[in-house]
Amino acid sequence: MKRLLIIGIGAGDPDHLTLQAVKAIAATDMFIIVDKGEVKQELVQLRQDLIHEHGRRPYRIAEARDPERDRSAAAYVEAVDDWRARRAVACEALIQELGDDETGAFLVWGDPGVYDSTLAVVEEILRRGNVTFDYEVIPGISSVAALTARHRIGLTRVGRPVHLTTGRRLAEQGATADDMVVMLDAHCSFAALPDHHVYWGAYLGTPDEILVSGPVAEVGDRIRELRAEARERKGWIMDTYLLRRQEGTLSG
Repeated sequence: MKRLLIIGIGAGDPDHLTLQAVKAIAATDMFIIVDKGEVKQELVQLRQDLIHEHGRRPYRIAEARDPERDRSAAAYVEAVDDWRARRAVACEALIQELGDDETGAFLVWGDPGVYDSTLAVVEEILRRGNVTFDYEVIPGISSVAALTARHRIGLTRVGRPVHLTTGRRLAEQGATADDMVVMLDAHCSFAALPDHHVYWGAYLGTPDEILVSGPVAEVGDRIRELRAEARERKGWIMDTYLLRRQEGTLSG
């Protein structure tokens, strides 16, 4: 049977690769890379560099163009489902090129189980029933782990839950826990919570890494400025932050 490996490659630093990931890359016959366009070409380049360093020849690289996604749609969940379905079609065609005794692999930014669509796309391909395969997930260092390590903080506090959410949800619901990890917040929704402390990071693990921490009331404007400047300069940004209610205002 065809075999797929979903390999977490870390948040951006080539040294984030685990030994398990290195072995998985070496065991791969065909790497499937989803090309997100010229603006994010450096994300493709990092994957190609890792393949070149750790892959065992002869291997093949197959590229699928990422479908356009409507990020302004009012029906957000439906828009994401549609995008994933179209991505599944593109990737399915490449998986069909695998021989029955071959192994294919997706190199996934960060960890495949944290804020990534690859697992959902793979399950969609299996549901479609046009190709069968077995697959294995190789965990990676997530942007959340990289963020807390770079800021030298723990993710959790005694007796306190951590809520993983999005900028969209934070804007809609406000603070739902004393500690919240927020992914890809284009609108800097933390600004509405000046009594919190923020640990923010962009391009974690890369030469362009940016780190800021402090009370939102003091560093919020700086983060907004840095984020806007970086996105304008590079054409894209990936950022993550931990929003923590300060000790004197803990709820409960």
